[in-house]
Amino acid sequence: MRSRSNSGVKLDNYAKLVQKSILKFQDPVTGLFSASKEQPHAWVRDNVYSIQAIWGLALAYKKQADLDEDKAKAYELEQNVVKCMRSLLLCMIRQAHKVELFKASQLPKDSLHAKYCRRTLGCVVGDDEWGHLQLDATGLYLLMLAQMTASGLKIIYNLDEVAFVQNLVFYISMAYRTPDYGIWERGDKTNHGVPELNASSVGMCKAALEAIDELNLFGPAGGPQSVIHVTPDEKALCKVILESMLPRESTSKEIDAGLLSVISYPAFAVSDPALVELTKKVIVEKLQGRYGCSRFLRDGYKTACEDPSRLHYEAAELKVFENVECEWPVFWTFFILDGLIHKNRAQADEYMEALDELLIHEDGLRYVPELFTVPKDKVEAEKANPHSQDRTPTGKLPHLWGQSLYILGKLIWEGYLDPGEIDPLNRRFATHPKPDIVVQVVLMAEEKLFQTMLKEKLDLDVETEAELAPIQVRPARTLSEAYSSLGRNKKLKLSGRPDYQLGILGTCKVYRIRGDTYLFTPKIMDQRSFYVCLDTDMLIDMLVTELQYLVSTWKSLGRPLLLVPVHRGMLTEDGNEFKPSLITTVKKLQSGYLSGVRIVLGSLSKFLSTSCVTRLTFLDCEDVNSEELRRKLTKPASELKSKRLRQLSECVEDSEVKSSISSPATSETKRQLSDTLTSLPNFKHKTNLTSHLIQLEKFDFGRKLTRQKSIDESKLRQAVQERKTNTENVTLVNMSALEAESSALLEILRKTDRLYEQSELLMKICAEKGLDWKVKLDGKNEVKVTELIEEIYNSAADKLDWLVIRQMSSLTEKKVVGLSQSVTDLLVRQKQVTVGFPRTSQEITITRPVSDEELHQMISEAFSDDKEISVLAQEIIMYLGMFIRSSPRLFNDLLRLRIGLIIQVMASELALHFNCVGEVATEYLMRLSPFETKQVLFNILSGKEFGMMRNVSRSTKYGGQLSVIGGSRRDRSLFDSIKIQLKHRSSGLLTPSGFPGGGGRGSIRNLSSSSFDTSELLLAPPPSPKPGSTAIDVDKSQSSGHKRGLWLRRRRIDGAMNRVPQNFYSRIWHLLEKCNGLIIGGHTIPGYLTKEMTAEELKFALHVENVFNHIPQPEYRQLLVETLIVLAMISDSTKVHFLPQNIDVSHLLDFGNNLFIEKEISDGGSELLLQRDTNTKICLEFYDCAPSGPHGTMTFISSAVARSLAHLLPATVNDCLVS
Repeated sequence: MRSRSNSGVKLDNYAKLVQKSILKFQDPVTGLFSASKEQPHAWVRDNVYSIQAIWGLALAYKKQADLDEDKAKAYELEQNVVKCMRSLLLCMIRQAHKVELFKASQLPKDSLHAKYCRRTLGCVVGDDEWGHLQLDATGLYLLMLAQMTASGLKIIYNLDEVAFVQNLVFYISMAYRTPDYGIWERGDKTNHGVPELNASSVGMCKAALEAIDELNLFGPAGGPQSVIHVTPDEKALCKVILESMLPRESTSKEIDAGLLSVISYPAFAVSDPALVELTKKVIVEKLQGRYGCSRFLRDGYKTACEDPSRLHYEAAELKVFENVECEWPVFWTFFILDGLIHKNRAQADEYMEALDELLIHEDGLRYVPELFTVPKDKVEAEKANPHSQDRTPTGKLPHLWGQSLYILGKLIWEGYLDPGEIDPLNRRFATHPKPDIVVQVVLMAEEKLFQTMLKEKLDLDVETEAELAPIQVRPARTLSEAYSSLGRNKKLKLSGRPDYQLGILGTCKVYRIRGDTYLFTPKIMDQRSFYVCLDTDMLIDMLVTELQYLVSTWKSLGRPLLLVPVHRGMLTEDGNEFKPSLITTVKKLQSGYLSGVRIVLGSLSKFLSTSCVTRLTFLDCEDVNSEELRRKLTKPASELKSKRLRQLSECVEDSEVKSSISSPATSETKRQLSDTLTSLPNFKHKTNLTSHLIQLEKFDFGRKLTRQKSIDESKLRQAVQERKTNTENVTLVNMSALEAESSALLEILRKTDRLYEQSELLMKICAEKGLDWKVKLDGKNEVKVTELIEEIYNSAADKLDWLVIRQMSSLTEKKVVGLSQSVTDLLVRQKQVTVGFPRTSQEITITRPVSDEELHQMISEAFSDDKEISVLAQEIIMYLGMFIRSSPRLFNDLLRLRIGLIIQVMASELALHFNCVGEVATEYLMRLSPFETKQVLFNILSGKEFGMMRNVSRSTKYGGQLSVIGGSRRDRSLFDSIKIQLKHRSSGLLTPSGFPGGGGRGSIRNLSSSSFDTSELLLAPPPSPKPGSTAIDVDKSQSSGHKRGLWLRRRRIDGAMNRVPQNFYSRIWHLLEKCNGLIIGGHTIPGYLTKEMTAEELKFALHVENVFNHIPQPEYRQLLVETLIVLAMISDSTKVHFLPQNIDVSHLLDFGNNLFIEKEISDGGSELLLQRDTNTKICLEFYDCAPSGPHGTMTFISSAVARSLAHLLPATVNDCLVS
């Protein structure tokens, strides 16, 4: 008999309960659990949850052990846990080849299996016979492996197993971008085998990555080789994506009770306490019943309405399961554990009491049933009055998962365990406030000259790279290469870490590698990657964005250390000063704050002791090739620039004197080529506001953008023909027409030293001969066209000629490294992306994360007719990714981002502000610097409006200057700055009349002037909207004196961005409940969608967007949105029950437009004022009406709806008379 208190007796009672309810299902050979003895399938997830109680009971016995038999019992229970965990490991390690494949593909067919044979550890179903890709299960296994190892269990035995676990880390590291089948194995809730991105999977993998990082799998006895490494960027990406998704579970599930395992035990994956409470609140409100929680809305699993003979549901079948979903008691165990761990005893007691009433009593023991279902004869009554009918338990008894967590909760509830014992890694403190992050910044001068200049200009002491020795500085790509050795194992044929770029979190550490200390510069400073790094303003802007991201996601011990090299590209053109933006930024760094981020600027020696230091112990392994490692860590040799461009200039000089093949027309040809740029349009004084409005309306969104070329095609053809027909040029005799033309172009190329002419000519040569064509510029040495392209690119980079830079980048197909990450950042935040122009078959919708190669192929195909635009499209995608990370509110109520349409709107903005046609506006757009391009995009995204101001000066020949007015000084200065920069960049191309061939419209020289006598307001901004708002979100009234073009422009921007009012899609869902369907532009949104999808389901919103995607005119799209809002307001009335027909929304809009025209004609409107859009037949003036007011669009649309549907509507709706 025991001589101590009855605590030991109670523990024995729990041991008896564990033995009869859980351990009896454990296989004696393998240690795995199956749901029943008849079915030998062992699920990874269920097994890990099933051993929670065994592990907890072992910890309790160890804690209470004062007798040898208690210690023996604790050891026995621990071995049961170890046996199960090792068997799961052996199941997965047998599929090491699938882990290797999955690291590269992220395809379901390459994933680890979700279940194995309990007896043999082998597969039980084929790769394609089950939804095996369940990242949350693998994440849960790694999380509990880390926790159990930290508690003292020895689960991993050798370094081969360590390598496999390290590769499991790589397996789940892309969880933030990998759609899977989720915790319920179904993927999309229709159960058609469609994987989707699940917040529960992302959260569990995030927790696993955080828990296992820097953990020694051999425990205290292990060495450096058994430590697991996780790069911080992967953890941070999971964090950002998870918090952006919650409380939504996935595209088809607006909420899921499985998220309880993410926001509380065991994952504790969310650090924002408000988001934790919001998710918990939504689960309780939408899923909780009298017997537990439903898994998700319209879950048909094991309901009386489900047809068990089918694995999938029909499209409109899900509505049948509404309000009769089965309720699962297991979810109350999560609430119990959450209350106990966070010391919310009231919550724990409430759910413990409620759960005790649901337990099934058999043989004196209490069992947790799997679920409770509504009997078939009570289904209709339950649907009519939810939670009114008694339910019956069904499914497995006990439910091992629920039984295990229930026992674990009871052990804590009765005081046998402390929360810290089942959470030795202290993950439960995730929501506790953290201290502010201070970023340490070190400036490094790449040359002695820059060191001197910084000291003289800013009294700032900086070091050169040589002075930092013995600490070595390397670019970020070198760190990625060093990490490629991590996890490599020849026995298991595992290649190690995939070649993923490390971001700002990875490069802000100090690294110790084989006794040496290394620092790595951020990847945004790598000028080899993409041309945006050549723009100092853009570089600084990206640096600020990265700093804000850094402080919001930094979790490592120690302070981040950011090394910023100061290089020649940061100097002004004369090379004597630093650029003003750099000076301003350095002064802000010296002040201690930069864009709200706390900064300490100093020397490296001062910061080493407070920095985060990581030792890459895996590189100490003998298996790592020393020569290969030395090659990876060797500083890349500086690339020497080609001398071909200088040779080109020399060829020009020599050819003028020595050429024996020059034709008499050579000088005339050269004179013609000096005038080859087509002039940009002059801004002409416009006093007629109506014609100014029509100029805006003439921007054609129905066709692709084309750029006004720098070379006059007719003059070029004439010059080519002269070269081809020159009798003295014997080299062109007996050539084919194509060869002759190419040779003529090459001859002209030899005789010009103008960068823009060389660029255009090379583009023509490449189009005809390809990139591998070899030419002789000096008559001796052959060079490939690609070498000339690279030379011109380098020359344009020195001069910051962005048009030529983009042209040459398009020829060599330069790619943004990590562009797929920008797309992923958009997609995982439930935004779809399309590339290509509207109304073209090439417009491609990107609905899932893709690799860099696949993405670039899509962009190339979508913009195959204009490679220059394809390069610009990469820029836009990169900027959108930056914006959604730093300012996600800009994307409120945006679901689909159409890159081609966004580029068109940016060009239309420039067309408006520079008062030019689309081709010229595209030329302007291509000449903008990356930073200016990003700023134009930001102002379109933010909804900020710009006005135009004409400043008149008597002293100027051309009569005026354009400037921009807006809601802030920063807004007003944007386009002013753009105009000044465009003028400056084009100064080498200008004649006294502006561009060559001057006298044309729009000379850039006329866009700035130092003195003005008067100023006249041409276009004033509307009231400043909030970011993300639409035209009909703001209460505005139409006045007779409103400035023309504002509402058209606002609708155009909103339509291009696919922006809709708040709750728009849910209101459309409720509208569809009261009609057969909606017809928009000839395409139908059927009413039966409400039976398949719920109102808040993202999948429904995307279906609506698919219909709107067929509307190419953005302003017309927004009027359709306004029409739908009017219809939704009517359907909200309780007096409107059902409209038994398809409602043609386009017809109602046309009717409202006709009513507007009738009204304007009766008021004496002119024919010019009432012109119609040739594509949509909508009056141009109607596009420009404010939504509200007596002459507002909503007034006429409401009248059209009332008249068209009067026979279906009651006499009054919302206290309004229908007539």
